[in-house]
Amino acid sequence: MSSNTPIKLIVGLGNPGPQYADTRHNAGVWYLEALARKHNVFLQSDKRFFGDMARIKFAGEEVWLLFPTTFMNRSGQAVGALAKFFKIKPDEILVAHDELDLLPGQIKMKKGGGLAGHNGLKDMHAHLGSNEFWRARIGIGHPRSLNLQQGVADFVLHRPSVEQQQAIDKCIDVLLKHTELILKGQIGQATTHIHTECA
Repeated sequence: MSSNTPIKLIVGLGNPGPQYADTRHNAGVWYLEALARKHNVFLQSDKRFFGDMARIKFAGEEVWLLFPTTFMNRSGQAVGALAKFFKIKPDEILVAHDELDLLPGQIKMKKGGGLAGHNGLKDMHAHLGSNEFWRARIGIGHPRSLNLQQGVADFVLHRPSVEQQQAIDKCIDVLLKHTELILKGQIGQATTHIHTECA
C-alpha cells in the first residue's frame, strides 16, 4: 500500500444539517472538522463546488478540505466538480467515511477496491470515473456486530453510545496524528501506524 503521490484533496463524507451532525454517518466529517481546527481554518460554503470548503498549506502546496453538502448519496457531484476545476487526480484524493464493517475504535486505509454498498462512494466513483481514490474507513460498527435490533439505515442516522463515540474519537485522533505522512504521499508508512494504533 505504498504511494509517493501527495494528497491534494481531503473529503469528509456525511449529511448536512444540525440534525445529522452527531450521527454515525457523519464520522468522516468529524475527522475533516478536526483537521480544519488543527490548521486554524474554517469550512465555508462554496456553491460552485456544492459543499463547505477550506484550504490549508502543506509543504508549500495547497490542500483542499471538502464536506459535500449535497447529502451523502450525491457526494460525487461536489468531489467531481472540485477535482475537475483544480485538476486533481483520483489517487490525490483521500475520502474519510463511516464504515459498517469495522468496529468503533478501528480505522483501515484502502485504495480502490469494492465500495461495500456505500452510496456516497458509489456516487464519487460515477463522477470521477474511477475508484482509485484513497479511503480512511472509520469504524462505526454494524447493528449485528453490536447486538442491536436496528436496521442499518436507522443505525447510521443515530448517535453512537458514549463508549462508541470515545472509541471513534480516539481513532480520529490517531488519523489526525498521521495525516502529515498522508499529505506527503507516505501513505504506506501512515497506514502501518494507523492500523497498529487502531486495530
